Amino acid sequence: MTVLDAPELPKAASTHQPARRWRSLAVRTVLPPLGAFAVGVGLWQLVIVVFGVPGYMLPSPATMASTITDEFGTLGEPTWVTLRESVLGFVIAAFVGVLSALVMARWRLMERSLYPYLILLQTVPIVAVAPLFVVWLGPGIATNTLVASMIALFPVAANTLQGLKSVDRNLVQLYTMAGAPPRVQLLFLRLPGALPAILTGLRVAAGASVIGAIVGEFVAGVGGGAGGLGYVITESAVQLRTPQLFLAVIGASVVSLLLFGVVVLVEKYLLGKWHESVLPTDE
Repeated sequence: MTVLDAPELPKAASTHQPARRWRSLAVRTVLPPLGAFAVGVGLWQLVIVVFGVPGYMLPSPATMASTITDEFGTLGEPTWVTLRESVLGFVIAAFVGVLSALVMARWRLMERSLYPYLILLQTVPIVAVAPLFVVWLGPGIATNTLVASMIALFPVAANTLQGLKSVDRNLVQLYTMAGAPPRVQLLFLRLPGALPAILTGLRVAAGASVIGAIVGEFVAGVGGGAGGLGYVITESAVQLRTPQLFLAVIGASVVSLLLFGVVVLVEKYLLGKWHESVLPTDE
């Protein structure tokens, strides 16, 4: 008579499994961009060595590193000016864009009346009309904020309107059968359903507002620490101070990434528990 081996009991889940999962996620998230950065710096240096590019045209990575160390403090005030203009322009564009989309979604006549002008606003060359803003408002933060909001307005309004009009028709009919008036459908059905589209527009507007602020500073910026990064870029280009120009461009990119990161955090908070675009995926 043989004795059968007892079935092996399942092992308890290791307490270290969540920590391993987070480490694996960090490796997958951090290592690819770091590797791409290292390859990019290597190609940068290779181009300079192979083609003998002079420093005033393209500074080397070593020159840029020393410039960042030496000039980092001098860009604090211009970066703050550009950040303030970008944030103000972004907030104005977000408020006006969402509000105008709600009005156009509620009344079709308002959509036919306003939407062509939104398209026209998107097609107007801002560099050409920015001098008019200087005449009307004077140089400085007011003009730069207005330019930033103009460039960032269309993505917010267009994406919000598209999201409001893309809600499931069955849900709209259900609300209608329940006797919900149009304003209730708009605020409690269409607006929550349009959140992914709204946040997509805000992500685009985050970068567009920084571009608008820089463009405004090209035309309407002033010196003396109040000109922002656009003024620094213009001044560095005229004086052939290429490393400082690159550093100012990096500063503008950092400002854009900060705004973009804030929108992404808001998106994760609002959509993280229910929308497919934010839910974690298994690779």
